[in-house]
Amino acid sequence: QVQLQESGPGLVKPSQTLSLTCTVSGDSITASYYYWTWIRQPPGKGLEWIGYIAPSGNTYYSPSLKSRTSISRDTSKYQFNLHLSSVTPEDTAVYYCARFNSHYGLDYWGKGTLVTVTL
Repeated sequence: QVQLQESGPGLVKPSQTLSLTCTVSGDSITASYYYWTWIRQPPGKGLEWIGYIAPSGNTYYSPSLKSRTSISRDTSKYQFNLHLSSVTPEDTAVYYCARFNSHYGLDYWGKGTLVTVTL
């Protein structure tokens, strides 16, 4: 059974960097065909795709967030990370990590973690 768990601070100050970690169990984050993804949902709004890290280690980001986003991984810890810089209150959202497969789409999700950007 694949499980994902987000962790990180629930409060971040404006202009700082939001950093989250997703810990994966039951799968390798370097396995072929799986893309480890970050998604967020601001309060009262729909889901927004942030980006993913591919099995090769290449990363792909949403054009609207690309200049502020970095996704990395630590294969020894079965973790991948999100860093979003220069945050504003508009970055307040529930952040999810998920596994994407081209056949099944987003098939496994973490429970999500609320990050609030406030002074």
